Amino acid sequence: MPSPTDPSPNDLAPTGIHHVSALTNDIRTNHAFYTTVMGMRLVKRTVNQDDPSMYHLFYADGAGTPGSDLTYFDMPRAARERPGNRSITRTTLRVDGEAALGAWRDRFDALGVPHGDVTLRRGRLHLDFEDPHGLPLALVDDGGVGPAHPWDASPVPAAQQVRGLGSVEITVPELGPTHAFLTDVLHLEAEATYPPDDGTQGAVHVYRMHADGPAGELHVAVVPDRPNARYGSGGVHHLALRVPNDAAYHAWSARLARTGRPFSGEVDRHYFRSLYVREPGGILVELATDGPGFDVDEPRATLGEQLALPPFLEPRRAQIEARLAPLD
Repeated sequence: MPSPTDPSPNDLAPTGIHHVSALTNDIRTNHAFYTTVMGMRLVKRTVNQDDPSMYHLFYADGAGTPGSDLTYFDMPRAARERPGNRSITRTTLRVDGEAALGAWRDRFDALGVPHGDVTLRRGRLHLDFEDPHGLPLALVDDGGVGPAHPWDASPVPAAQQVRGLGSVEITVPELGPTHAFLTDVLHLEAEATYPPDDGTQGAVHVYRMHADGPAGELHVAVVPDRPNARYGSGGVHHLALRVPNDAAYHAWSARLARTGRPFSGEVDRHYFRSLYVREPGGILVELATDGPGFDVDEPRATLGEQLALPPFLEPRRAQIEARLAPLD
């Protein structure tokens, strides 16, 4: 039962997907794919703050808007991910309109990117594809919900550019514990179900945050007899949900502490502030603030062009730069 000092569920409910962080064993191919094929902007060229020997790259819309960034950690020795249970199994990227999906299908054909057909999934058109590391992705028509922030230097026309992150799917062996975590702890609302794409029995369960369209949805596929995933390149490390401001962030920290559930405590990532907690299936979920933002330490016009380091790593800049391979 919530404490009398808890803010209301409406005040605490996450306001959408914040970011998704995945893993690559080839950072140069990764950088080329997302900037030249996908036309996304590299808005932050930094390092993993817990292991500064590896890059951490953030790809987003032209403004680096919260909810638009797909991020990658660089682990050159990582084996390929073995897909399976207890993992994040599909990440979607929002575009506006059926015509945009058709243009992307033609672009993928021309550039040799593996993809499926444009299909209807839960009433929205999707185009499934994979990045060079095998990460399962899909473009989804979001119907133009919310503002767009195109990147002027993108090789993709503004009307067709990725507008941000859409729904994210996780796969777990049983629904009950995950459902309780999402509804009772994270204040998500069970909204709908739809049949799996592969025609098997069961359903994918949709949970709603305080955001319109696919950017406010978490999908939970329940597959009891599937082997667990083996984490690796082309897999997702964690999913982050949006917390609008510092007041809500501190309230979340106090709430998680009162539940007795193990969590990270408050972590300042310089560009946003984070809390980390695992849902019962073992999937890592981050709660991240919208601000301060990627322009806290470099001008918005030149985001991502130089290596940016949080203040606590600046004294080690020369050592860190010497260990990082050039991206370009």
